[in-house]
Amino acid sequence: MKHKLKITIVGGGSTWTPGILNAFIRHMDTLPVTELVLYDMNAERQAPIGEYAQLLFRLHAPNVKVTYTTSKDAAYDSVDFVMVQIRTGGYHMREKDEKIPMEYGVLGQETCGPGGFAYGIRSLKDMIEIVKDVRKHSQNAWILNYTNPAAIVAYGLQREFPDDKRILNICDQPINLIHSFAKLLDVPAESLEPTYFGLNHFGWFTHLYNQNGQDLLPHLKERIKDKGFLPADAAERDPSWLDTYALVQDMVQDFDEYVPSTYLQYYIYPEYKASKLNPDYTRANEVMDGREKQVFSECRRAVSQNSLEGIHVVKNEAHGDMILSIAEAIYLNKNAYYIIMVKNEGIIENLPGDAVVEVTCLLGSRGPKPFHTGPVSVFYKALLENQYAYERLTCEAYFEGSYTKALQALTLNRTVTDAKKARKILDRLMEENKGYWPQLT
Repeated sequence: MKHKLKITIVGGGSTWTPGILNAFIRHMDTLPVTELVLYDMNAERQAPIGEYAQLLFRLHAPNVKVTYTTSKDAAYDSVDFVMVQIRTGGYHMREKDEKIPMEYGVLGQETCGPGGFAYGIRSLKDMIEIVKDVRKHSQNAWILNYTNPAAIVAYGLQREFPDDKRILNICDQPINLIHSFAKLLDVPAESLEPTYFGLNHFGWFTHLYNQNGQDLLPHLKERIKDKGFLPADAAERDPSWLDTYALVQDMVQDFDEYVPSTYLQYYIYPEYKASKLNPDYTRANEVMDGREKQVFSECRRAVSQNSLEGIHVVKNEAHGDMILSIAEAIYLNKNAYYIIMVKNEGIIENLPGDAVVEVTCLLGSRGPKPFHTGPVSVFYKALLENQYAYERLTCEAYFEGSYTKALQALTLNRTVTDAKKARKILDRLMEENKGYWPQLT
């Protein structure tokens, strides 16, 4: 019989945490957690989420010990899974990531372009520290990391911890897309088996098989062209997310071989995307005015009334279910299909071996077993090699403290492409990220 589990959520004060907590309740029979710890450096932010967690489990799973803490020792001691969702610099730095590039005519986005570059360098220091702290207390814990920008973080962790096979870098966007495909095709999401290749936030679905082995991707492409595309949970999404999904229709019409990740639009249509963004009110403002206020308000209301009646605190149910189902696949050795980031090592034959690619894998107790993709054609290879070079140079700029490599990375990024513009943006980002970035010389 499997032993019961201690699981820690790092970034316990995140607005995404309530969705993960609800997923724990749904998965109690298959993932029998006995101790759940929320860990966050920001005690004030974490308290409302932590109190909500204790109320939720007291009502639905009273045998689970739920605590929230700012102590690394309490968070990481004898833990089985560590789920990491941090945001170094918080939303005030995200706002700068999005707004500074737009001052120079470049799109501002959280994980793509200069904003993702700035966020990535900020995240690396904290992520490396987290892994070292976990390993100090729990050598065999699985670290499930879904901190953005996941591509840069994954490449940096691979460089810093090349022999650690229990760090898994994952992203919920492929799962979100599969749920959206399922809704458009009117089939259960669980019945779909995808094949996918690329880098994180930079990939394509090549097949989408149903339980009978039929590839539904050709039909899906036609549905997207005819009907457009919306997220499965469109009613809960902010307007900016609806716009993001809608442009998948344009990408499929322009390049109809595969179905792309939503994020590719920032690289394929950078000028168009930049022209459509409001430099005074970005996605960060939308989140701070919307989800942030709602989640914390609802958590406090639930605690004050000592009840969950009438409480609407969860956004994006698929996010929490993805994280829990991945933990389950490892814990129960399911060998289930997931799209996961892994070191390339010949998976995509004509890409560098050290690239961190995102591909379909079978996931079980020994970690992911990726499916071989083979070589990709010229257009996709060129896009992927360019993005890989940007990600690698960004990480090298961090580890080496190299201004030159930071400038090279931004110049290569398809949202920038101009070295003089890249230098201006880089200098501004360096100034705004003092205390977060290493010194670049």
